[in-house]
Amino acid sequence: MKPYSAKAILNIALAGHSGAGKTSIAEAMLKLSGATDRLGKVGDGNTVCDYDPEETRRRASVSAAVAPLEWKNHKINLLDVPGLFDFAGAAAEAVRAADSVLIAVSGRDGVAVGTEKAVAAADARGLAKAFFVNGLCDESARFYRVFEDLKASFGPAVCPVVVPYIEDGKANIYINLLEYKAYDYSNGAPVEVDMPDMGDHRLQGLRTAICEAVAETSDELFDKYFSGQDFTPEEVIVGVSKGVKSGTIMPVFCGDALLMRGMEQFLDGITWLLPCAADKAAEIGADVNGDPVELAVKEDAATAAICFKTLADPFVGKVSFLKCVSGKIEQDGTLLNMRTGASEHIGKVVLVRGKKQEDMRVIPAGDIGAVLKLSSVSTGDTLCAPTRKVTLDGVNYPVSSLRMAIIPKNKGEEDKIAQAVFRLMEEDPTIGYENNAETHEMVISGQGEQHLDVVLSRLQNRYGVEATLQTPRVPYRETIRKTVKVQGRHKKQTGGHGQFGDVWIEFSPCDSEELVFDEKVVGGSVPKGYFPAVEKGLRESVEKGPLAGYPVVGLHATLYDGSYHPVDSSEMAFKTAASIAYKTGMPQADPVLLEPIGTLKAEVPDGNMGDLMGEVNKRRGRVLGMEPTQAGYQVITAEVPMAEMSNFATFLRQSTQGRGSYTFDFVRYEQCPPQVAEKIIAG
Repeated sequence: MKPYSAKAILNIALAGHSGAGKTSIAEAMLKLSGATDRLGKVGDGNTVCDYDPEETRRRASVSAAVAPLEWKNHKINLLDVPGLFDFAGAAAEAVRAADSVLIAVSGRDGVAVGTEKAVAAADARGLAKAFFVNGLCDESARFYRVFEDLKASFGPAVCPVVVPYIEDGKANIYINLLEYKAYDYSNGAPVEVDMPDMGDHRLQGLRTAICEAVAETSDELFDKYFSGQDFTPEEVIVGVSKGVKSGTIMPVFCGDALLMRGMEQFLDGITWLLPCAADKAAEIGADVNGDPVELAVKEDAATAAICFKTLADPFVGKVSFLKCVSGKIEQDGTLLNMRTGASEHIGKVVLVRGKKQEDMRVIPAGDIGAVLKLSSVSTGDTLCAPTRKVTLDGVNYPVSSLRMAIIPKNKGEEDKIAQAVFRLMEEDPTIGYENNAETHEMVISGQGEQHLDVVLSRLQNRYGVEATLQTPRVPYRETIRKTVKVQGRHKKQTGGHGQFGDVWIEFSPCDSEELVFDEKVVGGSVPKGYFPAVEKGLRESVEKGPLAGYPVVGLHATLYDGSYHPVDSSEMAFKTAASIAYKTGMPQADPVLLEPIGTLKAEVPDGNMGDLMGEVNKRRGRVLGMEPTQAGYQVITAEVPMAEMSNFATFLRQSTQGRGSYTFDFVRYEQCPPQVAEKIIAG
């Protein structure tokens, strides 16, 4: 592919709800532009963007894919985004590299949760947006109903550009409202035809929608429109162009990607309307002092680039996808990694389209490419010229809330699983991992059940380790509520030296995570040399409580008396005596079970407030408060026992259709209710 300047480069994330046909739209764009010689189909598992074995098997995208193409002297870097919510991390990567977001909408189903999320993601980064209503050759498709749905959801900024002419239930003719031309696709290739009679009412409604959108672009045009004056054709075209680039207008295109209908007008439209890299790719970074630095999209400037995606292929090696914001990335050059402070040698620079690579050598300002085998570069890292040290914003990943214990099917493969998970985390930072020393479990976290299922599948297929998932054990604690004084006496006589240790210890409650040990021995009844042995015996003992074997907290032990034998006493004897005192005294001190409590912060639509509060109560939680957040949403804050949170992620996903999100952070331990404690102790 020939090199392009930033004025001819468009970086577009293709997002939307699962099933809207994003990958099919990408296939149609690639085929029409000549980037591929065949039209792949998701159902056949032969598309360019769904090249990963997991995607081929599942017939769905699970990671972001880059697919560059050329159209009429423009380079379009298309970033295909998974529609499944479990792979929201991939969407975050694509949106970080994009300058605009193209949102696929099903012509049958209309606006869905994925549509709303895609618009919100674009708004969060200030990116331009466009809609493509797909699948109009389906008999159940209803374009005009979907268009009204878009306007109702996103306001007057929604502007029709290409609309279908429906005749006998078929959408064979597509009308470009800006050019005021019609194209017939009945015989495959588009043929320009006379404008069909759409009816005055519908045509006037579409023109009104365009004028309303243009009026939103400036105060002058707003005043002109609402004073009853008509826009000139030039004002409409220029207004739409400026409005789309600034983000105040969201153009609507339509067609059918599988049958390649409307795609030429669509590609013409986005290359004309959506902002190029020169318009939108400039960023503000931070220098070494944290002060803002403006980075212009200029090839002759000092280089600054962001790594927005990483592939960790066990055979090919590490592939780092970079967006060059300023300057240029050249093969055999050297850049500084601002996270590590190390210099990175730029090896092979390639253009990646799905699983295929071709030499690129240089990634100019505003463009996207990949560099092979940057072993110490991670997603979110900034690479820059040593002469201008600057850090760019990283990738804003969603929090992974679903936690599961991962268990190897074959004993002894724990280390192998841990190493493989670390490799997967390089590629997908939304995977979390911890080795819980207390419960002796390896715990991974992800966006949802499908996400973790993909992790298991990749562990087996890439690294040859099989594992299963189960609900993580809850790290309970035990404590006491009464003060007791007990004796621990250890006496054993065998041939030769015997063993003798005798202690009196007071056990009392206190506010401490660890054992608090004191000694108040008077008159040398226990020599000082044995105090450490007594303490050691107690510290080893508190690892297992008297009720269910959980660690004991909030325990104050005071050694206040005892006796010894000048010959038979030893450190081991006093350590054993302390253990005996512990085992004797703890059951008498009114022991209780403690459970971990966490703070839940759940953001849900207003309509789901009642369901969520009812669920919190059902899970033994306490609602602490609520406050409005973004339009139509509330954040509920509650305290909930950790034991009740195992399947909360699934509940929230189902009850809010994927709109809700939450965080859960441990805050303290509280006494377990008796009926709950009985089950835990019995189990």
